[in-house]
Amino acid sequence: MTMSPLPVRRTSRSLARTVKSHAVTLAVPLGGAWLVLGANALLGGALTGYGVQPRTLEGLRGIVFAPFLHGSVAHLAANSASFLVLGWLVLAGGTRRFVLVSLAAALGAGLVAWLIGAPGSVHIGASGVIFGYLGFLMLAGWWARKLMPVVLSIGVTALWGGMVFGVMPGQMGISWQSHLGGFLGGVWAARALHRRGW
Repeated sequence: MTMSPLPVRRTSRSLARTVKSHAVTLAVPLGGAWLVLGANALLGGALTGYGVQPRTLEGLRGIVFAPFLHGSVAHLAANSASFLVLGWLVLAGGTRRFVLVSLAAALGAGLVAWLIGAPGSVHIGASGVIFGYLGFLMLAGWWARKLMPVVLSIGVTALWGGMVFGVMPGQMGISWQSHLGGFLGGVWAARALHRRGW
């Protein structure tokens, strides 16, 4: 008895399309951040003022712009690795889920930094969004109570759970406020998506 190779071909084509789609979805915002870094360097750091500036009206625009702004190549390179790995894990649940978690994390990071950040400080970087991915992945299994989400939550907690200490105050040059807000945004997204059955 011979079996047709067509189902295998269809499966591998479908997998290739999914991988390509996920790669593009992650590459667009990350590529944008690298372009912004280059533009900011050429402008002498003028774009940094578009970060979150606590308790100022113009500082609210940083909720949108801060995740794309970084202080140096090293800063963005460190965030890029975490964004790709944790972002890919969130994206495995679908593009709609990825977008909602990203928005919740960015909003949480920006609002908490704006509300409790030090006066005169400027908060920039994608780490708030990354902490949102972390919060989502760590808690999604708790509410889902299904094998694969639970296994993923345990795995993420084991490998990246130490990042949670980044939400603690007192770290010089680190926006723990953004980290805390992003993490809470990710936890909220995990709960909200569970309730909606996503």
